[in-house]
Amino acid sequence: MRYTLPDGRGKLSLKTTIHLALTDDWELRGNGSGDIERIQLRPMRELVALYNRYGARSTFNAEMMQQLTFRRLEGEHTELKTLADGWDEHVREAFRQGHDIQLHLHPQWKGARYEAGRWTLPSDWSLLKHDPDEAYAMLSEGKQYLERLLRPIDAAYRCVSFRAGASAIAPSPFALTLLARLSLVFDMSIVGGMRVRTRHLHIDYTSAEESFLPFYPRMEDARRVSDRREPIACVPIFHFHGSRRRFFLTLLSKVAQKVKRRLTPQADASETETYAQQEWADVGLTSPAARVYEKAVKPLLEGKHTTSDIGALDAATLEEMLRAIRRWAAGTGLPEVPVILTNHSKYIADFAPIESFLRAASRVEEIRFVTLTEVARKLEAGDYPIRTKTPV
Repeated sequence: MRYTLPDGRGKLSLKTTIHLALTDDWELRGNGSGDIERIQLRPMRELVALYNRYGARSTFNAEMMQQLTFRRLEGEHTELKTLADGWDEHVREAFRQGHDIQLHLHPQWKGARYEAGRWTLPSDWSLLKHDPDEAYAMLSEGKQYLERLLRPIDAAYRCVSFRAGASAIAPSPFALTLLARLSLVFDMSIVGGMRVRTRHLHIDYTSAEESFLPFYPRMEDARRVSDRREPIACVPIFHFHGSRRRFFLTLLSKVAQKVKRRLTPQADASETETYAQQEWADVGLTSPAARVYEKAVKPLLEGKHTTSDIGALDAATLEEMLRAIRRWAAGTGLPEVPVILTNHSKYIADFAPIESFLRAASRVEEIRFVTLTEVARKLEAGDYPIRTKTPV
């Protein structure tokens, strides 16, 4: 397949229909902390109501190791059964209302222990670090659970897509092969330009060979495009470079917030902020100068690399993202393209920017909201060209 990417200088074309897939990684925090009602169940209800208001069918990527662990221990801790039952009912209700449910998995829940209302998650955060047989068992059990839960509502339901915990999908000699064995149609873990260097994970997708269109991956490394058809495809999560002006204004806002906290020390950091500082601190930046350059100077010079995590972006950045989506889509010259956006409802503090984005996107003539099941059907039908290095 031949296509060109936009350089941002041309006029927008309305010939390319954008199939916009709104997804949500639906889960507790990576260390098992958080109140389920507050950061999972209530946000799902609010998102479903919001999406319904704008006619947007979405997909919740349900984190399955958490739910399987709750079920495993529910006989010893009755409160876990109540929470797991509530989880099931929220998934079923979202599905009844036309939203999709697909497979998401955080392997650190393997062997989890529960004492005095707190979780200890002892296993590696990356699926790629687990034994292939253990990884297959986790994936298979999660897939089977969802299909048993939802087929009484729709007998045709199946898991068709996978989102790896923390995007850890490559490189790996077995991960994509396991997904193909389970008859999944595509993986949606690649985020072009993303690099993670924490105490739990080290992922580098800055050299990903395709970060916008569907592609067949090399089965041992999803960062690379295969030269032939493969048994599974990849559809990247959208990313873009925000403007330097927007980053500067955001930086000023963050500085002002820090100054305010120092002047009012009684205002403690939120639970979410504390978690983020502990679990997602970048350990690859070894000096203060390197941290300042990477986090402040470089984005001011080049624009900030931004993943389309819609709940984490303000309204102005979401506007920039919408323009970027339209530019990239128009630049392909294709009749229709899928674009996947991500979200983490556990972090949403304000739904207003999301609503503003939905309002704007619903008014764009070339945008259609789709589920991941619909993306899979179009991939299987050949409606979306799937890139290889050699035309097929």
